[in-house]
This record gives sequence, structure tokens and C-alpha cells, in this order.
Amino acid sequence: MEQQIPTSIDKYEIVSVLGSGATSTVYLAYDAFTERQVAIKVFNSSLLSDPEYGRTYRKLITNEASLAGRLNHPHIVGIYDAVLSEDKCYVVMEYVQGETLEKYGQPEFLLPVETVVEIIFKCALALAFASKNGIIHRDIKPANIMMSRNGDVKIADFGAAVLTRSDQTEMVGIGSPAYMSPEQVRLHSLTHQTDIYSLGVVMYRLLTGRMPFDAESTYSLSQKILNEEATGIRNLRPALPPRLARIVAKAMHKKLEERYLRMEDFAKDLAEIAKLDLPQESVSSTEKFNTMRNLSFFHDFGDIELWEVLRISVWGRIPAGTYLVHEGDEGDFFFIIADGEVKVTKGSKTLGIQGAGHCFGEMCYIRQGSTTRTATVMANTPVTLLKIKPGALKNASESCQLRFNRAFLNTLADRLTQADIELSSLS
Repeated sequence: MEQQIPTSIDKYEIVSVLGSGATSTVYLAYDAFTERQVAIKVFNSSLLSDPEYGRTYRKLITNEASLAGRLNHPHIVGIYDAVLSEDKCYVVMEYVQGETLEKYGQPEFLLPVETVVEIIFKCALALAFASKNGIIHRDIKPANIMMSRNGDVKIADFGAAVLTRSDQTEMVGIGSPAYMSPEQVRLHSLTHQTDIYSLGVVMYRLLTGRMPFDAESTYSLSQKILNEEATGIRNLRPALPPRLARIVAKAMHKKLEERYLRMEDFAKDLAEIAKLDLPQESVSSTEKFNTMRNLSFFHDFGDIELWEVLRISVWGRIPAGTYLVHEGDEGDFFFIIADGEVKVTKGSKTLGIQGAGHCFGEMCYIRQGSTTRTATVMANTPVTLLKIKPGALKNASESCQLRFNRAFLNTLADRLTQADIELSSLS
């Protein structure tokens, strides 16, 4: 019998069915109030009344619903709304046009190594953010990681999450056996290090097309996770860099004291190997992100704002001797120097040399329109630049705009201080 598709669920207009399984059906819907498409996961009512598993399912659904609005991160699927009552049970989520990573764990569909590193790096940042908010995902696996059509990455399904700052009793035995950490298998109390282990297993799978442990039964699999060492990824794929093998092994170490202590440390090592060890045709988003993190201009920016900047900026590598801005020209964009030096002149006078972390041309944003350039700027060395248009920044979040405003004020203060020093020296 063909499934009857509702025309609406409360205020949400149903567009189509995205998927259906034993526990729920996911619909594509339209929210007229916010004017956006959303995904609605509607749980089968029979689950909640099941005498054996109903209580567990209700707990998992309540878990996910409780996170609505709490996990605002570019690499986490947003949870907007939730309803849990006797007659209806659903969660409203961000709609991601794409697919999960399941397919890319198969040998015939493996992604480029640098792409895998970037995916895991973004996941590590997202899970570090969740950890800071007292949340352990507890069910990290390829099926719970979405990749959009434009290549963006988002972690989904926090139904099994542990809220470390909650007084509620932690449910044990929840998760996907093949990706469980040894402490999860032992039913011990968990920390965020369990997510580090599971993310390491995901990385192992995406790099090799194999699971670290295979078994015919859950019991046998559990014994291997507890007692056996996984085959090294370079034994399965010799061309992989040795440093990458060490990173995966450390993330999956059975002993907590030998595993990464913090998700941030895992992300840092991934960023370093992306920069140093992996051949790339162009600079990856991971390397750009870490470059911005180390620039003084972005000192007060959080991870979320930095990813926004990455989205709205255009990056370019410019040879020495190239004129970037001409005095007297009109311009509707500004630059931030990521690497190298530029020379600033006005008429025949040199005003100074600016290096990484400095900006120029920002008056077009401050005045919200095209402005006449008051100086000439030339690349004194090969220089890497971020180019941003005021319109793109105007459409960014208020938090991102606020941090730009502060950065520009600091820049203005620094320039006034330098001008005072120069005037004092003349007198």
C-alpha cells in the first residue's frame, strides 16, 4: 500500500518524502514564517508505545529535541524545532542537499586523501564545539555525517548524545557497535574522548575502504575492539603518509591516556598534515581556516565567524610588483593580507609597509558603498590576500559583522597611534 503523504504538519507545508525507515519518515517541508526549506523527521507513533523499547526511543527523541537552538555551528545540522506529545512526535532540522558519507567508505568510491583530511578536520571542530557545550555525540559514523552538494560537511543525529552537564542518568549500550570506543563497549561512563575514537574509525574507513575490525557477531566484534590492534592504514594503503597513519592510530588508541586528550589537538594535527604532507593543486579550506586563525586581524573571531569569512571571501596569490589599489580609483571591496607584504604610497611619499594581518580599502565597508581610494597599494613581495565585498559582509551574521567592526576600530586606533608617533618625531 502506497504511503499517504500529508499536505502539512502543523505550520510546515510538506513538499516531498526524503526518506523512510523502520523508525521514522523524513519529509522536505517549507516553513513560511522563516521562508526556508526544512527537513522534518516524523517518528512512528508505534515506537513510543512499544512495551520493550518505547521508553528508550522516547529518551533518544527527547535528547535530540532538547538541543534545538543549542548547537549553532557551520558543521552541525541545525535543529530548529521539536514536538513530542501523545499524538505526534517530530524534529525539525536544517535541510542539507546532499548525502551521507556511507558510500565513500567503499573501496570503489574512496575520496582523495586531502578531502578526507578536510572532512575529518571539520568534524573535529564541530565536535570540539559540542564538547564545550557539554555534549558528547556518542554515535559518530559515516551515516551520521552529511556532505552537501557543494562539498560542505555537517554532523547529524544527536539523538544518542550525552549531556554532560545534565543530572539525567546516562543510557548505556547506545551507539553503532563497529564505531564504539573500548570504554563504550565496556559500558563505562563516557567523556568526549569516545567521539575522538569513533571519528578516528570513520577516518580509517574513509582512507582504506575497510573497517579496523570485522566479525560475524556483536560479541566477537566487541572482543576485537577491546583486545586486538587494528591493521595500520599504511599496511592497507602504503602510499599514505606516515604522519597520517600516526594521527589515525592515536585517535583510535584503546588507552585514554594515549589517545588525543582534546578534540582540538586532533584537529590541530590534521591541519598541520593538510598543510605540510599532502600534495594539493590549490589551498584547502582547512589551510585557509588555520591561516585566518593565526592572523591578528581575526584575533576576536570564533570558529563560526571564521567559517563565515571563508565563505564570503575570495582568496588570491599575487606576484610581487602588482598594483592592488590605485590612488584616485573607485573601489567597492577591501583586502586582508594573509601572507607577504604590501607597500602603501600617497603621491610620491611612502606611507609604510603592511604585512600579514593588516587590512586596506575598508572605507568602502564603513561608508557602505564605492569609495575613492586615498592611497596606492602595491605587492612588495608575493602576497596572499582575502578580498571581501561590503555587500557580502552585510549579509553575514550580526556576530560576524560585529567582530569586523571591532577589528576595523582596532586598525584605526593603531593607525592614529602610529601617526602620533610620526608627528612627535617631526617636532
